[in-house]
Amino acid sequence: MSEATKTIKEPVRKTKVESYDISRSDETLHLATDLAKFIKENKLTTTVQGKEFVNVEGWQYAGSRLGIVPIVDHVINVSNDQELKYQAKVTLFDMRSGHTVGAGFAICSSKEQGKKFYQEFAIMSMAQTRAIGKAYRNILAWIIRAAGYEPTPAEEMEYGGNMPTATQPAMAVVPAVAPVAPAPAAEVVAPMKAVATEPAVEAPAAVTYASAGQKEEIIRLLNHPVITRQEKTKMLLNINRLDDERATSAIAKLKKAIDDRENGQSAAA
Repeated sequence: MSEATKTIKEPVRKTKVESYDISRSDETLHLATDLAKFIKENKLTTTVQGKEFVNVEGWQYAGSRLGIVPIVDHVINVSNDQELKYQAKVTLFDMRSGHTVGAGFAICSSKEQGKKFYQEFAIMSMAQTRAIGKAYRNILAWIIRAAGYEPTPAEEMEYGGNMPTATQPAMAVVPAVAPVAPAPAAEVVAPMKAVATEPAVEAPAAVTYASAGQKEEIIRLLNHPVITRQEKTKMLLNINRLDDERATSAIAKLKKAIDDRENGQSAAA
């Protein structure tokens, strides 16, 4: 009798909510609790002056639970002879409504503290990362605050100098010692020429990334009922890495998969 009762009761379980609705305060407060746990377990914070700031991965998690994904609209090279500098714009796309719900701009420069020797791709990448955090911050700051953290992305805190004066005295001592060495003029000039020729190697190939229109078309196709959740997740994780050619191919492939499946076939997207 007790075994029979057990088998009847076992299937009755509470199912975990897969996603939240940002327009419902009761759901978003549950999201804040879930978010606090996720951030703590995965150590997704940076401590600055005793306060905890959430890394961009934490903001992305909050956005994904609400069905809001970031799309990199553009990355512009605004460098000059003295500095490497990139500006990025990111928009937030609500997969439920099919509308843009937010945006964020950010820059990254080699003149920032600690980034003097960064390669160009790293400066460009950080501009995008900051723009993603900024876009989410504009609409989700209150949820991060409700989760118990500072409502500013950790990547933005890197704009502030980390005690720049601390390294200056050590730097100033080096040139004072150099003239003391009694080296002939010819020996000093030779290494200078060798150093000057090294940077000539850098000539990275330009990559044309997928346009905002292509990304929106991909997301629209991914929302079709015949596309599986696994296929959708896989594509969204890589959408900002697609170049123009791969984005065109992905759109064609998704359209064919949708046509085939609507006609009763089982093509994989």
